Amino acid sequence: MAHEPLTQEEVLLEGFLALDTPEGFRAELIEGEIVVTPPPDGDHEDYINVIVKQVIRRSRTDMDFSGNKGLKLTSGEGCPKNHVVPDTTFAPTHLRLFRGAESWMPCAGVAMVVEVTSAKPKADREAKRRCYARGGIPLYLLVDRDDSSVTLFSDPENGDYREHCTRPIGKAITLPEPFAFDLDTADLL
Repeated sequence: MAHEPLTQEEVLLEGFLALDTPEGFRAELIEGEIVVTPPPDGDHEDYINVIVKQVIRRSRTDMDFSGNKGLKLTSGEGCPKNHVVPDTTFAPTHLRLFRGAESWMPCAGVAMVVEVTSAKPKADREAKRRCYARGGIPLYLLVDRDDSSVTLFSDPENGDYREHCTRPIGKAITLPEPFAFDLDTADLL
């Protein structure tokens, strides 16, 4: 029996899923491109800590979080499904979204993803933003260390977010429901 030849997208996805990246490195498949980033620096991790602690303590809805959780997201035409790893993923605790999840899980139920710029800031600002919007993730929080700003993207539609609010690091930024609090960014200075 003859097998259909694999499409270019299938070959790329198969190659990506077979990657064996060095310890601490992160491999992602973003808009048809394999992106490998080195381990984050200490400031990057400190920013994540500041945000996670506030979300857990102050959110109106109890939240679970995961760092480095692989998400499978829809992609543009002619590209395999995006496989993206946000710095932090938040989901309401009652969903138990992370329990029993595979390495690469669907994004249904995710309330917000967070990225802190590092080695490839353009990917966080553009390609990942589009990936998260196409996946229907309601909120995307971007801490841009180069611009000293925090941006909350919301209202995903047609492959991007229709709304965004940018504040300088040091000023609070409002996280809407299900979080419903002002995220204090002063500790990011």
